[in-house]
Amino acid sequence: MKKIVIFDMDGTLIDSKYDITNSINAIREAHYDLDPLSEAFVVEAINKDVRNLPKIFYGTEEYEEKDRVAFEAHYAKQCTQNSYLYEGVFEMLQTLHSHGVKLGVATNAPTKFAKLMLESLQVLDLFGIVVGADKVEHSKPSPEMLLKVLSFYEYDAQSDKAWMVGDNSKDIKSAQNANIEPLFATWGFTPEALYEKVVKTPSEVLEIVL
Repeated sequence: MKKIVIFDMDGTLIDSKYDITNSINAIREAHYDLDPLSEAFVVEAINKDVRNLPKIFYGTEEYEEKDRVAFEAHYAKQCTQNSYLYEGVFEMLQTLHSHGVKLGVATNAPTKFAKLMLESLQVLDLFGIVVGADKVEHSKPSPEMLLKVLSFYEYDAQSDKAWMVGDNSKDIKSAQNANIEPLFATWGFTPEALYEKVVKTPSEVLEIVL
């Protein structure tokens, strides 16, 4: 029996809110002369089920090409400056990997940034596959990312076991849509949740999976 654990990245594995906010505010100032947003405001906006992020961040109905290009250029340099693994995450990943558990990342961030950040934090090699929003037609809560990871590991629903660990409702819904077990992590961006399976520390993931 294979065991597969798929992780969300921002707010689950990595605290990236400072760098994300910094890059958003850089575009707000340079292109729109807008005041900076707080980290808490940005995290809340990103985690909302229904939201128009370009409207919230820049006051536009959709992302302008100049904003996308400038953001990606800024974030490529910014994203590894201050982001860090949450306490216990490195040990959790190492332990799962050493027990033969197959690991993957499903993130609504672009794949290139996800890999850059995971590599800078010395955990990229622990993941067999990293799937960002650019690798699928529909991001979470669609199950498409998760199914891509499961297919990579040749997951058999009859004999194997898989989990999705994430910090917001989109992660939980994507797991439910992929028919695998969701685990809501409260150590990151979302400190409280009312879901059936809640994990408060990375060590609780080990207890469930191992």
